[in-house]
Amino acid sequence: MGLVEDRPKARRGLFELLSLWQTDLIARPGFQAWAARFPLTRRMVRRDGEKLFDLVAGFVYSQTLLACVQMDLLEELAKGPKSPLQLALPRGLSQERMTALCQSAAALGLMKRRRDGRYSLARLGAALIGVPGLRDMVRHHDILYRDLADPVALLRNEVETELAGFWPYVLGQTQSAPAQAVVDQYSDLMAQSQAMVAQETLRAVSFAGSKTVMDVGGGTGAFLRHVQVAYPDLRTIVFDLPGVVSGAQGIEAIGGSFLDPLPQKADTITLVRVLYDHTNETVAQLLDNVFAALPQGGRLVISEPMSGGDRPDRTTDGYFAFYTMAMRTGRVRSQSEIETVLDGVGFVDIQTPRAIRPYVTSVVTARKP
Repeated sequence: MGLVEDRPKARRGLFELLSLWQTDLIARPGFQAWAARFPLTRRMVRRDGEKLFDLVAGFVYSQTLLACVQMDLLEELAKGPKSPLQLALPRGLSQERMTALCQSAAALGLMKRRRDGRYSLARLGAALIGVPGLRDMVRHHDILYRDLADPVALLRNEVETELAGFWPYVLGQTQSAPAQAVVDQYSDLMAQSQAMVAQETLRAVSFAGSKTVMDVGGGTGAFLRHVQVAYPDLRTIVFDLPGVVSGAQGIEAIGGSFLDPLPQKADTITLVRVLYDHTNETVAQLLDNVFAALPQGGRLVISEPMSGGDRPDRTTDGYFAFYTMAMRTGRVRSQSEIETVLDGVGFVDIQTPRAIRPYVTSVVTARKP
């Protein structure tokens, strides 16, 4: 038995040695120079080089996007092709600088350069206009970029981040309500970007067997409005801080903190983009409260960006992990990690449906026995 048990370990050890040898070889400048010339490897070297350059240049690409959004260039091109001069004059730019921006945007697929030198809207640019809330999120990202100016300091938790101030409710400042202007800005961003999240969630989960759905941490009820359209006979309740739910319209609203006992009014509770805002301790308390509020057989639906876990995901592990880090309290968790926490709370029948667009959201569902 000992020899049989040792075979997988020996196999793993061999794979690790081969992997170490391969990466060591690729990391040698001499090998890179040879591989760039050798016919069977030069395509791989070129492809790796392009990917590395994209990593280096990524911030510049993002700033090209931000400039286009800030100056409403894509909306202008949606009306028809324009020359750089036509775009530059109303915006206080020189023709030369506007041409440089348009060239960059065309290279990124946001615009198309026409033979006559004018620029028109490309498919990616049109998609940017068509996604609700995306342009507002792009504008909002100047805050995140400033917080990421020194990534090592951020990783060491040595900086006071602007995002932490933008989302004051995350830091537990519930004793005194956040400034109304901050609440309104947060609510607008969440409501506008909620459409895609709602679409993906409703694609993954059926609410056909539910009677009442309560969205905890649901802002002004943006998610529930999509649920109402799909299930008009459902009773819906939004639960959030009093200053937030005061803006809810057409939906029953209850104000309070989810760190306190929740109203026992629903057979289904949803947590949409909530857990990744908070620490493990807060998440544990919240899930305990959800469990207590649900009736026997009641269901919990969690929907938010989730880590790829043992299969790191470019969007969630590469982006949302740093976004939540800048918020200073939350972090992305994998479906399996959330499943483990739910199991510890007492939930059963935990389901982790495959995400169609994980960069939008992933889903975990569970039931109270």
